[in-house]
Amino acid sequence: MKETIDPWGKMDVKDYDKLSREFGIEKFESFAKKLPEPHISMRRGAVFGHRDFGRIAEAIAHKKPYVMMTGLMPSGKFHLGHMMLAEQIIYYQNYGAQIFLCVADIEAYNTRNGTLKELRKVAIEEYLLNYIALGLKPKNCDFYFQSDRSHDARKSEAYYRLIGMLPKRVTFNEMEAIYGELTPGKIMSVFIQVADILHPQLEEFGGPRPVLVPVGVDQDPHIRLTRDLADRFTRSNDFHFVLPSSTYHEFMKGLKGGKMSSSDPTSYIALTDTPAEAKTKIMKYAFSGGRGSVQEHREKGGVPEVDVAYNMLYTMFEPDDNKMKHIHDDYKSGKMLTGELKQILIDKLQKFLEEHAEKREKARDKIHEFMINS
Repeated sequence: MKETIDPWGKMDVKDYDKLSREFGIEKFESFAKKLPEPHISMRRGAVFGHRDFGRIAEAIAHKKPYVMMTGLMPSGKFHLGHMMLAEQIIYYQNYGAQIFLCVADIEAYNTRNGTLKELRKVAIEEYLLNYIALGLKPKNCDFYFQSDRSHDARKSEAYYRLIGMLPKRVTFNEMEAIYGELTPGKIMSVFIQVADILHPQLEEFGGPRPVLVPVGVDQDPHIRLTRDLADRFTRSNDFHFVLPSSTYHEFMKGLKGGKMSSSDPTSYIALTDTPAEAKTKIMKYAFSGGRGSVQEHREKGGVPEVDVAYNMLYTMFEPDDNKMKHIHDDYKSGKMLTGELKQILIDKLQKFLEEHAEKREKARDKIHEFMINS
């Protein structure tokens, strides 16, 4: 059966290669080898696919202007799954990107719960604060809310004008074919998201240039529609848009083995969890690739591919390839037990959370530097 992609659902991909083939997503591997100091998520294949990344790679190599645009959904705790994207944002900022960081508060208001005031508080306290603590800098970073684009009237008008012009270039039947069942709130959210991706190329925001949008694969419908609309606007001479580029990263596995979900605190490690809370969650909930008994594990070995602790080390917490290979081989052979593997992760995770808590408190003094447009 063909995979379906629902940007508002709880998608859990079983076969990324199959999904990529069906939706025309190209492999990212060749670019990961060429980028300067590629992030661990790129080196290890968590960032697995792309559309038109070549123009971004060229901009990085030749130090040409480009934009990295992304959004955050202000709902729930900021957890390790969110951190994977945050570190990509910071990577591209360090390599010359102008960052457009959107708080999708209108989408959250229409498709989830909370008042705009509550959503704004979550966006700042949970998301922006952690972004800053992880290394995001205010220079060349345009942090904004969908509900309040800019205090500069010229910029704000251009953004909302683009939203108003988008429906002319797409039919309802096309949107149904991409998204399936639609509600008024979802339709509004789609047009705002398309504008979020395209508006950095408006004259008021810097003009046409390459734009990269790193996303989970569940957001690909938005990318495909945006690229189609960018082409239609360019052909009509209303605007000139460079087709936006995108990269796709795998979903980080939740502690229980499925998708990490903000609605289930036992499925994730939040960046506000204490070291003790993190240890308890790993020991109690982290799905194991070990066997039913120590004897069986020694004889048959573990299965690192399905082990959550192993995957967290591989994707985020053990950058040394040689150490990672030893962990893999020892666990697979049965030499290393599940408890020992979990303890390696716990030690690294607790150290990270202790240091991050200090950085997050210091980050409070920098929040105002990001709020110029908000």
